Amino acid sequence: MTSFTTIFLQILSNLANDYGDSIHGADSSSRKGPIRAVQSGMVSLLEMKRAMYLFGALSFLSGILLIYISLPDMQYFFGFLALGLAAIWAAIRYTSGKNPYGYTGLGDISVFLFFGLVGVSGTYFLHSLQADPLILLIALSLGCFSTAVLNINNIRDIDSDRLAGKLSIPVRIGRKNAIRYHWTLVVFGYVCLLYFVLVNQTYMPLVAFFMLPWMVRIGLGIQASNSVAEIDPYLKKMAISTLIWSLLFGFGLIL
Repeated sequence: MTSFTTIFLQILSNLANDYGDSIHGADSSSRKGPIRAVQSGMVSLLEMKRAMYLFGALSFLSGILLIYISLPDMQYFFGFLALGLAAIWAAIRYTSGKNPYGYTGLGDISVFLFFGLVGVSGTYFLHSLQADPLILLIALSLGCFSTAVLNINNIRDIDSDRLAGKLSIPVRIGRKNAIRYHWTLVVFGYVCLLYFVLVNQTYMPLVAFFMLPWMVRIGLGIQASNSVAEIDPYLKKMAISTLIWSLLFGFGLIL
């Protein structure tokens, strides 16, 4: 159920992003990134809104079932229910609504919290029914890499976002500093992994370091890119490398 809830929330976030950017102008004709569903006319705003309602409901139902299955009593039920509702709210309000927080540069914080701290720590607690401070190190790592994915997306869209008034982090600090920010996220993510291994004295998770060269190549590729078309492939590569990193870490932890 954890996987279903995560997938539903991710789909909801993507749908809401497509809908919200179309409403607020970030997906205008001047945008040079990949074709978006509403922008291209393949899906109407009403259809996209209905899809958002559907996956919002699926996220809620899946989350409720996950909490019900995982918790033996009601002691933590309402706390996790509040976190679930907050995750749904964050997925929708990133670019949707009257004052979407993604347009003020707060998207990175949301991704770091929900894809990192809340996602990892919450999942661990639901499966183990105990809190382990060391898990926060892995939550920090995954939060950094997930935020790096969003940062590449925002570097790619920096020109169209600036025109639409979407003040993402790259728009606020500029392309060069956004690339430095990317390197900081990647390095800090691996520092947290290394610290986890050393403190926990469980060395097999170091297998996740196999993804470091790939992430370094991604960073170098972004630095050398001069167009949206050149940057876009690195967004996909960073997303895939984050997924593989998670799988390798989990595999190493089991061993």
